[in-house]
Amino acid sequence: MEDYIAKAMVKNGQISIYAGVTTNTVEKARILHNMLPTPTVALGRVLTGAALMSQTLKAMNQTITIQIKGDGPIGGIVAVTDYKAGVRGYVHNPYFDLSLNDAGKFDIKGAVGSGRLNVIKDLGLKEPYIGSVELVSGEIAEDLTYYYAYSEQTPTVMSLGVLIGPDYKVIAAGGIFIQLLPDASEDAIVAVEQGISDLKPVSALINEGKTPEEIIRLIFPKEDPVMLGTCPVSYKCTCSRERMEKNLMSIGKEDLSEIAQDEKGAELVCHFCNKKYHFTKEEIQKLLAQSQE
Repeated sequence: MEDYIAKAMVKNGQISIYAGVTTNTVEKARILHNMLPTPTVALGRVLTGAALMSQTLKAMNQTITIQIKGDGPIGGIVAVTDYKAGVRGYVHNPYFDLSLNDAGKFDIKGAVGSGRLNVIKDLGLKEPYIGSVELVSGEIAEDLTYYYAYSEQTPTVMSLGVLIGPDYKVIAAGGIFIQLLPDASEDAIVAVEQGISDLKPVSALINEGKTPEEIIRLIFPKEDPVMLGTCPVSYKCTCSRERMEKNLMSIGKEDLSEIAQDEKGAELVCHFCNKKYHFTKEEIQKLLAQSQE
């Protein structure tokens, strides 16, 4: 199944719901970062959450960045999405693993630890909007749900899942993102509560072959969701040699001058896709001269 998000409204627009499959996107992230299962699940959840949240953006130049900074062995997680669910991300430590927790599931709470969740929305204005909350569980979905309730005062339900096979490959990943209008009726609230109460884990539904549209109808079997179209999801890194040049020039003339003395030049590596960019000594000296103009 291709990765995509289906969008719908329920109860005359009182409920917005987004359901997505992100299996291929999360598997690409696993391969790019050579991650073990626990960090794969953690980053996969954050990438999926970012993709779903992208559907709240309105314009091409808008982005959302999710930062999770904890004291667990994963160190931190970063994910960025554009308004068309083109996502990219990384974890600070991709090379550890943890035993399953008491419920027999991946111990993402143990991997993340205690800390903060930051959501940065660049809406093309002078300054980005930054919301920050304490991590309430470290399980990602609950933390993003709490962020919306605390920072944006929007009643929200989010469910995120990543299923890993015996060979460490991602065999199913996806999520559900439900938001209610601030003045939603009691009927709408009850419909959401009933819909999610007995729902299987979203990764299990995707592994069974359920499409995002089918998942939406499973949640609201008594309603007639108004489908609003779909959006493809992909892993999309925006790095380039030009961006790396700007990064080099931004470190300051003194540091750049020091690097320019190295006969081997310098090698920069993109955090998001691990692509390497090598700059010769002569190229760095040229950049230094440009920075002094």
